[in-house]
Amino acid sequence: MDYDYEIEVIETEAQPVLSIREITSVNDLPEEIGDSYQAILNHMSLMGEQPSDMPFVAYYNMDMDNLDVEIGFPTSKPLAGIHDIEVSEIPAGLKAVCMYQGPYNEMEPVYEAINEWLEENGYEPTGVVYEFYYNSPEEVPESELLTKIMFLLED
Repeated sequence: MDYDYEIEVIETEAQPVLSIREITSVNDLPEEIGDSYQAILNHMSLMGEQPSDMPFVAYYNMDMDNLDVEIGFPTSKPLAGIHDIEVSEIPAGLKAVCMYQGPYNEMEPVYEAINEWLEENGYEPTGVVYEFYYNSPEEVPESELLTKIMFLLED
């Protein structure tokens, strides 16, 4: 198949993060993301710390009414959590990554292309997918939104 997306497999070390994990609906997700990012940034600021990379949402399922998501920021080292902000990590191992530019609600073809590519190339996804957000709808038009999609793979 001919792909419109550049998909590559990388291997990474474990990445410490501060995050909030919750169950939410797709309709409530934007508000949950905003509230969680703000709470984590405020907590990091009180510790004199900054995120080490772009904010992310990890999707542990694709049940649009009961999404199991982890919302957070990578950190340069494990940092203390507080209340519902937890110390966690993006696990080490193989990942399939693809940069996507465009509206969030038009990502489905990218997911389909990645899944097809993984199957054709003999990779098995774990079912956990991370999205890293390089900008936001408040900053740029939807057509310019940049998202790195990262599928965790079985080793």
